[in-house]
Amino acid sequence: MAKQERAIRTRRAILEAAGAVFDEHGYMSTTIAMVLERAEVTKGALYFHFASKESLAQAVLSEQVPFGAVPPQPCKLQEIVDMTFVVGQRLLSNALLRGSVRLAVDQETPAAGIDHGEPFLQWAQALTALLELARERGELLPTVKPRETVELLVGTFTGIQLMSRALTDRADLADRLSVMWAHILPSIAVPGLLPRLDTLPDRGVRVLASLEERAAS
Repeated sequence: MAKQERAIRTRRAILEAAGAVFDEHGYMSTTIAMVLERAEVTKGALYFHFASKESLAQAVLSEQVPFGAVPPQPCKLQEIVDMTFVVGQRLLSNALLRGSVRLAVDQETPAAGIDHGEPFLQWAQALTALLELARERGELLPTVKPRETVELLVGTFTGIQLMSRALTDRADLADRLSVMWAHILPSIAVPGLLPRLDTLPDRGVRVLASLEERAAS
């Protein structure tokens, strides 16, 4: 059991180090040696978990969606809103998430051996399921098509975070997300629900604080 726990910790340390290096340098400029130095592990330990730089990059990409985990909400639209704000807040400091996002959008990341589309498809699947629940609960306008709406949302979020990164290193991302939702929600939510939805820029900070309280208790 102790050996298994060490292996899990080592794998996580490698992923976090790789995420940081991919975020800082991009895929093409990142080397295994740079990841080893950052993770402070041996080459053998890294290759035990990851056969190549490509497989390491794919593993980093696969870690993206779990960072959107939030407490369940009675209102599923609020839950979706919360996921975007939590991811936005975590992008400010979480190296693994930042590296995963850069790999997903970096045009220098080779197409061969790496599935750039995986995190987008995972996000679409998770959010579509929530939006379907929102429709069942009467939260959506009858014209809303969940899958189309989710793909628009994922694409919009991606573009906004890229713009925020370029202009302010994401310091204004929460404000931009608040503006995004101010435009999107009236086109998908029933009017009576709009005043109850919390899209203030500090929503991510408050949801993460709630998650930390739950973990501590």
